[in-house]
Amino acid sequence: MNKRYSLHHIHSADEFTFSPAEYSYFKYGDKSYAEKFARELFDGFISENETLLDTDKEIVVLPSPYMAIPTASNFLCFFFKKHLDFYLFQKGKKSSILSKINRNHTYITDYGNLNFEDRKNLIANDTYYIDKDFLRGKLCIFIDDIKITGSHEYTVNRILDEYSVEADFMFLYYAELMNFDLDPKIENFFNYYAVKNVNHVAEVMNKESFEFNTRIVKYILGLESSNFDYLTSKVKKEQMDLLLELAISNNYHLIKEYENNINTLTQTELYYGY
Repeated sequence: MNKRYSLHHIHSADEFTFSPAEYSYFKYGDKSYAEKFARELFDGFISENETLLDTDKEIVVLPSPYMAIPTASNFLCFFFKKHLDFYLFQKGKKSSILSKINRNHTYITDYGNLNFEDRKNLIANDTYYIDKDFLRGKLCIFIDDIKITGSHEYTVNRILDEYSVEADFMFLYYAELMNFDLDPKIENFFNYYAVKNVNHVAEVMNKESFEFNTRIVKYILGLESSNFDYLTSKVKKEQMDLLLELAISNNYHLIKEYENNINTLTQTELYYGY
């Protein structure tokens, strides 16, 4: 079985059934919207697919692939799992299991600016790992925030075929582009709708509901020096300490374009005696 469900369908470039502003904040680390979207996604999913969960198979939920720093969809997946597990609890069933597809590389290219072929070629250069024995015989629910060209789903299906994973698969999206006459760059229209500059990023980072994800880490590390210095002056030092830890964990210190800002973070750490 290989099925797909999306809550919101994008048919127009200027009329939407979800808030682009909320989506933009979500993509830049505001977890409150991840929680909101997960509730909406679960309610929509269960209203049309309740029979799918009437199974004795174990259920595994997986966000889009990542290395060490979670993507925004990881937080969507986490909150979706909470609603799913409470539903399963009410039905007297076992809770779902959180898993992931591991990836070994990263890129600095702004994914939202690419077409299908460019996206497919970009992520095809990556290497992935999935535990096929663990997934065998289970119902696997892959959760992502938006489907524009389908390149991620294409890649996941390629991985599943490559590893000969014997399981049932369900792909869930908060939103999906249905009108392919629209430019795929509409994804960045949503990404940057409310978070357009370093001032907006600082505002998001000062929210109680903020948590780092891959997108915002790459955005900060790629800032021009004056904007980077401005941001560090507007947020807590603890956040920049964590940023350095995350950057190293994802091997961003090996990417030339991020060198200057990582070195600045390192010098700050040394200054404070770490």
